[in-house]
Amino acid sequence: MKYAVRLVGRTFEVDLDGLRVSVDGQPVEAHLAPVPGTPLHHLLLAGHSWTVAAQPLEGLGEEGGQRWALGAVGQRFDVEVVDERTRQIRALTGTRRPASGSGIVVAPMPGLVVRVEVAAGQRVDAGAGLVVVEAMKMENELRAARAAVVAAVHVAPGQAVEKGAPLVTLESVEPSS
Repeated sequence: MKYAVRLVGRTFEVDLDGLRVSVDGQPVEAHLAPVPGTPLHHLLLAGHSWTVAAQPLEGLGEEGGQRWALGAVGQRFDVEVVDERTRQIRALTGTRRPASGSGIVVAPMPGLVVRVEVAAGQRVDAGAGLVVVEAMKMENELRAARAAVVAAVHVAPGQAVEKGAPLVTLESVEPSS
């Protein structure tokens, strides 16, 4: 599977084919393994060993991909990862991510809807909780990026969802003063 990985203002093409990894067409020795009992991963990359913390971030990136905060060597790096299929669809349709505060909020990973915290027609402020999805035994609360009005709720508590499934549709509004 191919991915576009945006890191520090540059996009890298990463191809994962079984155990083989290439970056921008160049083969790279890479191995990633979780550190049991911690949120850390051990990364062996081109003969160098790194301990990396990875945390998914809410909302989509500029290219419509999943956003991550990576911590390594005492520094934080924000990364956006877009799979090949999503990238091709965006290129064909000419679409990028929806404007902040509007659009469809989607499930970041497969899971179970635990709570729906909003209803259609409800106005929400930036940061307001919308839907809670349980995935990998953790509850993930998805929040509004900006003030908005809930146009539609697409899920109900107890419903299983796949990654990318629509949860809530938001319409932008001007923030209240």
